Amino acid sequence: MAPRQVPTEEQVIGWMDTLSNWGRWGDDDQLGTLNLITDKKRAQAGALVKEGISVTCSRLIVPEIAADVTSIPPLHYIVRAGDTVPEEGAGGTSDFIGLSFHGLTITHLDSLCHQLWNGKMYNGRPASDVNSETKATSMDIDKAQNGVVTRGVLLDITAVKGKEWLEAGETVSIDDLEAAEKAQGVRLEEGDALCLRLGWYKRRNELGAPASGRPGLHAETLPWLYERGISILAADASQDAEPSGYPVIGLPIHRVGIVAMGLWLIDAANFEEVVKVCQRLNRWEFMFNVAPLRFKNATGSPVNPLAIF
Repeated sequence: MAPRQVPTEEQVIGWMDTLSNWGRWGDDDQLGTLNLITDKKRAQAGALVKEGISVTCSRLIVPEIAADVTSIPPLHYIVRAGDTVPEEGAGGTSDFIGLSFHGLTITHLDSLCHQLWNGKMYNGRPASDVNSETKATSMDIDKAQNGVVTRGVLLDITAVKGKEWLEAGETVSIDDLEAAEKAQGVRLEEGDALCLRLGWYKRRNELGAPASGRPGLHAETLPWLYERGISILAADASQDAEPSGYPVIGLPIHRVGIVAMGLWLIDAANFEEVVKVCQRLNRWEFMFNVAPLRFKNATGSPVNPLAIF
């Protein structure tokens, strides 16, 4: 076997051009790789529902201050409480929820305006399309208003590596992805959702919030994602290994993936429940369903992705 060739940062930055989907679906396109999910692909996904089992791929949102909460912690206030209403007659309860969801702890879908490179977002739109006055006026989350329904494939990288979870900074290579495909008897195809189990959420639940770093895909996998035609990528960490080893571009999966390829990402997912169903059924493909909030001019949305068998 030939030695693994790790791409230089210059090569990775060059992929901004060679892996670009700018103009592929027209100069005004704001869907990116979601264009790869055709009616035929959605019908294929629907045909995968045989047992009628539906499983969450989302983390539980917990109002907390922790080492990996990198922004404002989740806010949750009871606006109208049940213990303040009369014991007889009608009553009701309500609450307020506030989420700074981009980060490492809340399962969320990044829209295509979330990452920028050289003053541009996907398809050449200017970074100034996101500003404090008008918010995100292009590539916003409502471009995915019809949701995502496609074939999902879970690759259990922890099983390939023989570990309970990957450690911070540990990378997933093309060889790892293809070894998981081979072990599980599946192959990612154009329009599919790739779901990566790295065990990171399990580690957090068992050992507590990590102080820094996370496992993720190595930059070398970007051409593989492009060639396979992955429409949406979800991981139980946040896609990029941190530290990535690429100081200039920083997060190559996010930057090249979103800005150049128009690849939609789900960060901080949870595959602990779904992996048990996959193991029990010996089936690693399912209908993958994601419905973001239709929040006007937003850069993403918290989501509860569903794997339906």
